[in-house]
Amino acid sequence: MATRPTFTSKTAWAALDVESGEDTDEEVLDETPASQPESASESNSKLTKSALRKQKALARQEKRQQEKLARAAARAQAAAAAKGAAAVDLKAPPQPAVQEQSEPELSGSAVQEPEKVEEPEALPVKELVQPVPEHATPKPANGAAHPHEANGSASQPAAPEPVVALPEPPRRDAPVPADPKPAAPAPSEKEAVAARRNDIENPPEQKQQQQQLEQEQAEKAKKKSSFLTRTLWTFIMIGGFITLLLMGHAYMIVLVMLCQTLVYREVTALFSLKRKDVGQGNARGRDPWSKTLNWYFFAVTNYFLYGESIIYYFKHVVFSNAQLTPFATNHRFVSFTLYLIGFVGFVLSLKRGYLKQQFGLFCWVHMTLLLIVVSSHFIVNNILEGLIWFWVPASLVICNDVFAYVWGITLGRTPLIKLSPKKTVEGFIGAFFSTIVFGLLWGTYFMRFDYMICPMRDLGVTAWSGQLQCTPNPAFVWRDWQMPAPLSVFLSTLIGHQVTTVPYAPYQLHLLVLSCFASLVAPFGGFFASGFKRAFDIKDFGHSIPGHGGMTDRMDCQFLMGVFTYVYYSSLIRDNHVTVGSILQTIVSGLTLTEQLELMADLKRYLESQGVTVRL
Repeated sequence: MATRPTFTSKTAWAALDVESGEDTDEEVLDETPASQPESASESNSKLTKSALRKQKALARQEKRQQEKLARAAARAQAAAAAKGAAAVDLKAPPQPAVQEQSEPELSGSAVQEPEKVEEPEALPVKELVQPVPEHATPKPANGAAHPHEANGSASQPAAPEPVVALPEPPRRDAPVPADPKPAAPAPSEKEAVAARRNDIENPPEQKQQQQQLEQEQAEKAKKKSSFLTRTLWTFIMIGGFITLLLMGHAYMIVLVMLCQTLVYREVTALFSLKRKDVGQGNARGRDPWSKTLNWYFFAVTNYFLYGESIIYYFKHVVFSNAQLTPFATNHRFVSFTLYLIGFVGFVLSLKRGYLKQQFGLFCWVHMTLLLIVVSSHFIVNNILEGLIWFWVPASLVICNDVFAYVWGITLGRTPLIKLSPKKTVEGFIGAFFSTIVFGLLWGTYFMRFDYMICPMRDLGVTAWSGQLQCTPNPAFVWRDWQMPAPLSVFLSTLIGHQVTTVPYAPYQLHLLVLSCFASLVAPFGGFFASGFKRAFDIKDFGHSIPGHGGMTDRMDCQFLMGVFTYVYYSSLIRDNHVTVGSILQTIVSGLTLTEQLELMADLKRYLESQGVTVRL
């Protein structure tokens, strides 16, 4: 008996009764007897070649049908796994997953046996074959054989072909009967069911909205806490600043020096001096002399700059002391000698492997000294010229910052600069006009006090001592501006009384200039600092002031404003108290006769260029 192929059922293969797998359909006629309809006088007859072909076609059709059913079951299984276990009734026993059985391929006569499946018993052959009613031939009388049996020639008409009714084999995707007591679902299934129920009760959209609300609430709480901290320390700084202002010029100078020290520390800390070991990725550390040299150059620069200021503003104190006179006379030479010591020390500290970093730090330190220490020196000079030249410009910068924030959150829509995304054009313009109005009112009020406008000559003076008196600078002296006649008539008619002059002080005109600079140019010092922070990918320069970041974040605009104020005051406002007698004394005692004649010729030429006739 030949081996049964996997694509046919056992019953169908037994009905075919193929004896050898080597015979083909076209070459050998199967002589297996087929059953006829059940009758007492009928005998078994052989199946014809066409009947065998039909049986095999039915077997192939059955195989294709099973494959389709298996693919459909696999797709249904995948869909059920994607939807999850929530769609299944919890009370019903879990149905086992349908596993698609792969059919082994046939190679020649060798056929691999498939997995065994429970199959029904084979039916008798005579139950499988049923005659077709329309092609059936009437039975002959007396149990005679069929006409084609009597004559076996091929030319005789063939007997009507029976239709084989094959029983349907058991379906592989049919559900297996469940046990009376179904097993409890696995923990993973329980978790999946719970997750599904949670998704049903709380849809993903609702979860997302809830998470967004929680994030917004957390962000609002964080902003509120930051705003309270920032506001608290703002009032602390303002109160401390006013207190030091009233205590005297010396305390304000100490405050400026403290601020510049913190700023210098924050900026130089950005330059980390490290090198990598040869063949390793770990950093060895800093050059041991880098930090020492940083602060040495800082101290030498301050000695030179503040020494110059002390000598200029306190000549009567320095030159009256015999011990301080040599230092005052040779101050610049001493300062340069100290700088050379630091320079030689830097060259001697150069080491292989640190050269690039050391020279980079050397340049970094000198640029920091130029931008920070020199600017602080000019601010100290403003204090010594009169507290009003320090207090009012610093107030204008603070006012501009505050009004820019207020107008920005109120009307701000258009970004101003990419370096500072929170700055807006509306806030910038609104702060400009607000600062001008504030500057006029603020400066006009403080110009009335001698303590604010008089230059510093005694470091022991405070706001409560009342000892500081001086001849005010002409910029603080009130004057009357004579109005044109048409304007006077118009204003007199409008107001109801005669108006011919308008009182003003030249300092108010200077206030307009200072306010414009504080509004239009000083903010770019802040933008410069913002770009600096972007370059190093940091949010703040430090944490010296809670809620405000580092000291550099608060002093970025003040340095630029202080330098401008000193240059503007020394060029246009400073009143040089020089007399003819003092100049003549200098000329006679310090110039030779030839130099005196040369000075006279130059002076005559200058006066004639101004339209003055000089007769000698």
